[in-house]
Amino acid sequence: MSTAMKTSAQALGIISIFVVFFLTAQTASGARIKDIAKITGVRSNQLIGYGLVTGLNGTGDDMKKSLFTLQSVYNMMVRNGITLDPSQISNIKIKNVAAVMVTADLPPFARPGSTMDVEVSSIGDAKSLAGGTLLMTPLKGADHTVYAVAQGPLTLGAFAFGGKAAKVQKNHTTVGRIPNGALIENSVPYQLGKNGTITYQLENADFTTADHITKAINKAFGPHTAFPVDSATVKITIPKSYKHKVVDFISGVESLEVEPDTIARVVVDERTGTIVMGKDVKLSTVAVSHGNLSLVVQETPGTVVQPNPLTGAPPVVTPPQTTITATEEGGALNVLNMPQGVSIGDIAKALNSIGATPRDLIAIFQAIKASGAMQGELIIL
Repeated sequence: MSTAMKTSAQALGIISIFVVFFLTAQTASGARIKDIAKITGVRSNQLIGYGLVTGLNGTGDDMKKSLFTLQSVYNMMVRNGITLDPSQISNIKIKNVAAVMVTADLPPFARPGSTMDVEVSSIGDAKSLAGGTLLMTPLKGADHTVYAVAQGPLTLGAFAFGGKAAKVQKNHTTVGRIPNGALIENSVPYQLGKNGTITYQLENADFTTADHITKAINKAFGPHTAFPVDSATVKITIPKSYKHKVVDFISGVESLEVEPDTIARVVVDERTGTIVMGKDVKLSTVAVSHGNLSLVVQETPGTVVQPNPLTGAPPVVTPPQTTITATEEGGALNVLNMPQGVSIGDIAKALNSIGATPRDLIAIFQAIKASGAMQGELIIL
């Protein structure tokens, strides 16, 4: 396949992706309110704790280097009634223990007695946590209150074996999980429908989307049920008929479908050549000059010229030669005639007609935005 054909194929591929996104956006139905907005205050809370993993097969922390692990082991033994001389703490030399940080997300409405997953990460110089067991570790929130206690065997999905000259490793061996490894001891208090109202927070703030949500709720549950506070907040008054059925009311609200609105936006990633365009992006009439300049510099070393043997003159070395060739391809000025503003499908066809590759498209979009011909936001990652 020639270079020109490869370039055309690349451009056609990315343009095809644009068209697929466009057709999908046109045929997609509205989104449920539960997918684009959340009840204010109903969220997870992050927990963290410090603990020890035991039972490692000689892959734990080095007690000479990780002094905090050594201190933690000593404190654990003292708490469990094992008396040690503090002056002999430096003589503890074990390699089957690792100090770890334990993290978890406390889900909303979690009650004491239920369980949740935890993630365990080494903070010392342990080589692997495979086969280890986490000892009882309190998990605290930002308010320093213990909300859960974690304990149990780790699952890594990784291994590492080797000797002095070679090592075989699969995946990451110093981070593991414990499914249902934390027992919840305290819950975060929250009262649904406090003061007879519920407030929804939009995932992506937008005045039009907030208005669509308000109209959908008022149409389903009666006028004046909901009103938008701002572009990201919709406040709902619980109807009297649902005063004692708040869960049923929320279920009914969240199942309503609305058409979310977004800002016209083009997102480009120069590192990977990825381009994503929103369906509302418009272009005015604009002229684009598309072409590549190739500059080739070739060095030819000097040659040795032998004189006539009868003259007795020494050999002569000719100076090196430098050849510079400049080639400019496809520098024509292409006019994208779009007087009324066009859709993403028309933009895709126009850019495909000038043979632009994904990398070229990024530069073209930047230039079009700078010229003021793009009605939308350009984001460069």
